[in-house]
Amino acid sequence: MTSNDFTSIDVFCALDVGKSTHHGTALLRDGRTTFDKPLPNGEPQLRELFARLQRKGKVLVVVDQPASIGTLAVTVARACGCEVAYLPGLSMRRLADLHPGTGKTDARDAYVIADAARTMPHLLHSIDPAESVRAELTMVLGYDDDLAQDATRTSNRLRGLLTSIHPGLERVLGPRLRHPAVLALLQTFGSPAALAKAGTEELIEVMTDAAPRMRTPRELAGQIHAALAEQTVQVPGTASAGEIICGLAESLAVLLKRREVLETRMTALLETHPLAQVLTSMPGVAVRTGARILAEVGDASAFPTAAHLASYAGLTPTTRRSGTSIRGEGPPRGGNKTLKRALFLASFASLSSPESRAYYDRKRAENKRHNAALICLTRRRVDVLHAMLKHRTPYQPGH
Repeated sequence: MTSNDFTSIDVFCALDVGKSTHHGTALLRDGRTTFDKPLPNGEPQLRELFARLQRKGKVLVVVDQPASIGTLAVTVARACGCEVAYLPGLSMRRLADLHPGTGKTDARDAYVIADAARTMPHLLHSIDPAESVRAELTMVLGYDDDLAQDATRTSNRLRGLLTSIHPGLERVLGPRLRHPAVLALLQTFGSPAALAKAGTEELIEVMTDAAPRMRTPRELAGQIHAALAEQTVQVPGTASAGEIICGLAESLAVLLKRREVLETRMTALLETHPLAQVLTSMPGVAVRTGARILAEVGDASAFPTAAHLASYAGLTPTTRRSGTSIRGEGPPRGGNKTLKRALFLASFASLSSPESRAYYDRKRAENKRHNAALICLTRRRVDVLHAMLKHRTPYQPGH
């Protein structure tokens, strides 16, 4: 839906969404208020409001959050035959400064949204099926982030516990801790004493059951027995630690399995989005990074130029100047840190491609350190990414 399509709208209904209650404000085309009060976040109340407004003509429902707590409102509005759109939060905050008053209330925010929809429809973003996919990706990515944090915390706790009772064993198993075979060993045996009692063949059997394609189970079993033989004393608390290790290994295995399931879901969602082929054609952009970029940036229509996108991601240098005593530019510290991390990971992964490696090596030859060179590479790739999303064209080497 373009701004030209809003000429046929008769009622502009804005919802400042909340967890349990929305504040609704509806304006007619001439600016008169026809509705202005809170309503519960429930389907019957929303349907009643939209039906009431539709008696006055064609209705446009605008929200400030199309996903999360605003999902039900958008879905019900569509089901009632209303047009739907959303006003980005940054635009709303800028418009709020132009309206009288300094307070921030739900009623004032709803009026700002409705008035913007009525007078400046070019600021609105449509909520099409692609946006629905983006909203679902955001939800899945949020859960995946939680699982990743839990997995990191659990693996750190596990490695710390192994180090406290048997440093030699931790040196062997710690770097491989997330391998299914290692987790199976720790779940089955747990303590160093139980691992020492198990023969080589028994260890190999447990590992191959958990990871049939493992190439060197016998070599790892030998390294485990060699590490166990180095320590002849038993540290106090080893017996209790063995039980805890079994539990932590089981928890970590469950977390990693859930992340695998989520990645499958991300892949399916990403494939349904029209920009999926464009994003994943770029070197270094895999499922998780592609989903993250799509969730944070969308089709990049909110960013007029690549420089705007780079600034949003926190990839533009910060100028520091005060008189004659402080002059210079420092590394960026603000921006969308989630997007910045995804772009960095994609850039690092792209170093295996000839073009990215050549640019990175050129920056290193200019005496830039690894992080600085990677920032330069990421900034260059943002230019390419913006053009790809804007024109919906896959990555083309040499361009």
